Amino acid sequence: MAVGSVSTSVLDAIGGTPLVRLDRIWNGDGEILAKLEYLNPGGSKKDRIALQMIEEAEADGSLSPGRTVVELTSGNTGTGLAIVCAVKGYPFVAVMSRGNSEERALMMRALGAEVVLVDQKEGSAHGHVSGEDLALVEETAQRVTSERDAFRADQFSLPGNANAHQLGTGAEMWSQSGGSIQVFCDFVGTGGTFAGVARYLKGQSPSVSCYVVEPEGAAALAGGPVTDPGHRIQGGGYAMSELQGVDSSTVDGMIQISDAAAIEASRRLAREEGIFAGFSAGACVAAAERLLVTDHPGATVAVVIADSGMKYLSTDLWE
Repeated sequence: MAVGSVSTSVLDAIGGTPLVRLDRIWNGDGEILAKLEYLNPGGSKKDRIALQMIEEAEADGSLSPGRTVVELTSGNTGTGLAIVCAVKGYPFVAVMSRGNSEERALMMRALGAEVVLVDQKEGSAHGHVSGEDLALVEETAQRVTSERDAFRADQFSLPGNANAHQLGTGAEMWSQSGGSIQVFCDFVGTGGTFAGVARYLKGQSPSVSCYVVEPEGAAALAGGPVTDPGHRIQGGGYAMSELQGVDSSTVDGMIQISDAAAIEASRRLAREEGIFAGFSAGACVAAAERLLVTDHPGATVAVVIADSGMKYLSTDLWE
């Protein structure tokens, strides 16, 4: 806990991120509000779930002092866990596909994590992590967890993922907006952000419409054929047909966004709003713009800016 204006550790700096109106990107009827999660200490929204999962495991006794923590990651959850484990004194092993951007592995190692890199499926392209690549990472994560008798901080199944976004992200967004949010859309990876924020917003006002955003060609949640498992939007769109923790009653619709639309929106965020963010932020903004010109003209639409563009400097996002 903070003492006066001085925090006792960097963990106190997790959360409390700004909500910003995107008046330069969108100047039509309605508005887009962006939650700047890249301003968390590890540069992403995943800092929240890392802290929540570890503290819930400490509370229920499944994580004892000094025990090793293992998790698969595209880099953001791993960075969050590296920070939390460094402060709390747990050895941490991040298991990640070689297809993810190199900056992420370097950052986790700098924070004291051991990083195990898993080769992609033959024929996969660097920077395009598919569901098949993720399955190989999961296989390795299970093996490492067993070999080291470790605690698995499983972001795909532990309730701490959605809890962090319900108790933190969603509650903050509603308060910061003065309860004005009418629509929420989110690009899904584990589904924890969508699940937690939608749960909170609908708890405040059942009329809030919540939309899942997926990549074109990998919209398995929407029941579409997976024709592009190697899409370029890192951190999600793994072509999973269902996500644990996402209550279907909170899903009001599903939107598919192309790689090109996501990339262009990310670049516009940087050039026009000064918000340097990743692929998924662009997908969310592109989805919000579509909703404002189709189903929700004049509405207040909220999105989450998941992570920093600094993590994509070695990719084609900024070419």
